[in-house]
Amino acid sequence: MVTVSRTTVAVVGGGPAGVVLGLLLARAGIAVRVVEKHDDFNRDFRGDTVHASTIRLLDELGLGDRFAALPQSRLDDFSLPMPDGSRLLLGDFSRLRPPYDHVAMVPQWDLLDLLVTAARQEPSFDISMGLAATGTIVENGVVTGVHLRPYRGDGETEELRADVVIACDGRDSVLRTAAGLRPRSFPVPFDTWWFRLPREPGDATTALVPAFSGTDVLLSFPRPDYHQVAYFAPKGSDAALRAEGLGAFRARVARLRPDFAGRVDTIASMDDVHVLDVRMDRLPRWWRSGLLCIGDAAHAMSPAGGVGINLAVQDAVATASVLAPALQRGLRGAALDRTLARVQRRRTPPAVAIQTAQAVLHRVVFERAFAGGLQSGPPKLPVLLARWVPPVRGLYARGIAFGPLPEHAPAWARR
Repeated sequence: MVTVSRTTVAVVGGGPAGVVLGLLLARAGIAVRVVEKHDDFNRDFRGDTVHASTIRLLDELGLGDRFAALPQSRLDDFSLPMPDGSRLLLGDFSRLRPPYDHVAMVPQWDLLDLLVTAARQEPSFDISMGLAATGTIVENGVVTGVHLRPYRGDGETEELRADVVIACDGRDSVLRTAAGLRPRSFPVPFDTWWFRLPREPGDATTALVPAFSGTDVLLSFPRPDYHQVAYFAPKGSDAALRAEGLGAFRARVARLRPDFAGRVDTIASMDDVHVLDVRMDRLPRWWRSGLLCIGDAAHAMSPAGGVGINLAVQDAVATASVLAPALQRGLRGAALDRTLARVQRRRTPPAVAIQTAQAVLHRVVFERAFAGGLQSGPPKLPVLLARWVPPVRGLYARGIAFGPLPEHAPAWARR
């Protein structure tokens, strides 16, 4: 049996972009339904960085106090290790204007719960958990809805009809594929292995410092109760890395971070190490009639710089700012298509700028590291600028904290 339902905007994907978009549209009085395939938001090693532009957005939405009450840690600076054992302050967040002078580390499920709770206060908001989109409904060349089914187990299928479908379903977007939209891929030289290590008294609490040793690269994020750690290795190394065994991996980590040597035994097995197949791509065209892709569905980002979630949230704000007034005016057909195209024009420049910067980081940091080229220290130009031109540290910090062309909440969404 197939159930048929209807809404004005169907948002597929309950990550930060999808939920922020649902909240904003609902505050405009637009009927919106967010569909998330999982039954809850509790999954490890999702992006947990909340950048300054997103913190500012939450303040504008009247959610700042609730966000501040969430368990979190903060990153106040970004440093580089030097060959003599010292650290060079590269990104100094104290040069930014408070209270938007840091990046917060917050479990993503807590952030999503906060946003959904706020959205449920709006009568035009709905969210469905445990339903997966299997494809688009197309009539006369226009996407008019999505096919849904239970993500786990059996159950009724559903046809969700909508005036507009927004694909926020990530870099493996089902809707993007169903719509025939094909991204252009860019080379990425590494994959990432994520794991946790316990925090101990005296550990740094606010600094983000990478570690280099030989051809190995490691980055750790301080969390309230643990360190979230990323180990980088050349793309396609997962099988070889696991074949070396647990002891060899622990030794790699201890060599990179001697201060972690006494706690690597908490990595009980290689099952505790989760690989991310890193990709970077971008759609030449983010939309077709009735459908728009945003976030990773439109532009999968490298983890270099940790800005992917921030960019996706900014996409959501821009989408709501452009789409809600168009729907309120009753635009349909070609006029609505032009609205979707406006979102792409607005958000393509920051996506291109960030991916270009990430490609440079891949080349001058990761490729050099894997070739053993960082033994003598990090690239000289950014080091010289940070050391001798202190305002550059503020520019680096602003690039991480806000990114290019950050968005503000539209007036009608503020509380």
